[in-house]
Amino acid sequence: MVVPNCEYGENGTFIFSDSGLNENPDSEDLSEIAISSSKSFKQLVGKEPRVAMLSYSTYGSAKSELTDKVIKATELVKEKEPNLIVDGELQLDAAIIPEVAHSKAAGSPVEGKANTLIFPDLNAGNIGYKLVQRLAKAEAYGPLCQGIAKPVNDLSRGCSSKDIEGVVAITAVQAQIQN
Repeated sequence: MVVPNCEYGENGTFIFSDSGLNENPDSEDLSEIAISSSKSFKQLVGKEPRVAMLSYSTYGSAKSELTDKVIKATELVKEKEPNLIVDGELQLDAAIIPEVAHSKAAGSPVEGKANTLIFPDLNAGNIGYKLVQRLAKAEAYGPLCQGIAKPVNDLSRGCSSKDIEGVVAITAVQAQIQN
């Protein structure tokens, strides 16, 4: 996602995951999505990923099976990739707005500066990316497929020719990195 005139993320650039493929990942799958997405951010943007595991709750402000899944996934990411900047469970505002993070998530390693947003399920991810794309007039590239042996990506049926060009360019970069 590339959001014009946006101070959040990496100058308006984000990875949103998963917004196109995994309907309801469990904690293990969600942790792998987060790790793959952080690597994609680093490869494609060339900056340090700051991963937010998103939820409707921040640091236990609500408790349910849904929040437990995100908390467990965050723990797994931290175990698997201890040097990755990751935190959760975080509401979106605590993930991307430093002032809100200081209030809702004091001490968060993400510090309200997330650029890699991990949604808990396909409903949230797909709605989130389409909402940002349409209301903020953002450029949405993908879905980008991760965890596959060779670079392959997808396009939404509602994509433009510019979207196609962007995904082709991303796929070419992925192929160059892989070789």
